[in-house]
Amino acid sequence: MRRLIIMLLALMIMAPAVSAQSERRCVRKGNRQFSKEHYSQAEIDYKKALLADSLSSAAHYNLGNTYYRMDDAAQAQKSLEAAVDSLAGTKYGADAYHNLGNALLKQENYQGAIDAYKNSLRRRPDDMETKTNLAYAIKKLQEQQDQNQDNQDQNQDQNQDNQNNQDQNDQNQDNKDQNQDQNKDNQDQNKDQNKDQDKNDDKQDQNQDQQNQNQDQNQNNDSRNNPGDGQAPPPKISQQDAQQILQAIQDKENETQEKVKAEKALLLKSRQKDKNW
Repeated sequence: MRRLIIMLLALMIMAPAVSAQSERRCVRKGNRQFSKEHYSQAEIDYKKALLADSLSSAAHYNLGNTYYRMDDAAQAQKSLEAAVDSLAGTKYGADAYHNLGNALLKQENYQGAIDAYKNSLRRRPDDMETKTNLAYAIKKLQEQQDQNQDNQDQNQDQNQDNQNNQDQNDQNQDNKDQNQDQNKDNQDQNKDQNKDQDKNDDKQDQNQDQQNQNQDQNQNNDSRNNPGDGQAPPPKISQQDAQQILQAIQDKENETQEKVKAEKALLLKSRQKDKNW
């Protein structure tokens, strides 16, 4: 860090005499501490100068440089920003913008640093250190923008992947719901088919019962219409045997008639005797 320029007391001519003396005294004291790298003590002295004159450009500028040496870039930025407006038109304007650019660069505020370095070069166009810092800030800004674009693209890709995953999950859920509906329809259809099958089975059972009942009825009718059912079948005989049997029956019948006639004749004879008496 360079350009630790101590502001001349002539900058404070317009301030009240007493306050100006106190402010100048504190600034000189702070400058001595700064040159010895006693930055904490220099900070105190510059703040005392600002208590004496809050508009002191020298106190703001040197306090900003002190904060930068203390690695407090944010506080350095605030103090230097308070100084550049009043110093912009002076010979210290280029240094004030240069140091402000350094504070912004350290905070990775590359666009702010670029603007500060450009303001410095407008006042001192041939300053190579400012040109070098400007080129570095431009490079870092491009890298930052590229990184941001990569992050944005990555986020978009991630979001697209998440959307695709969500769409796939939704499709899977739809397929699952569709399968569940199909399974339910199949179950209902199977239930209906089972009911129809039960009805058919019942109807078949009824038909079988009716058929069995009809068979039983037919068997009963056959037993009544056929006297031989349930008995031994009649014996089979030849024609000659049949004639012999019929002749024997006829002879028996003739013999019986002869006996009857004889008995009648005897009875008649008895009656005739009785009548003669």
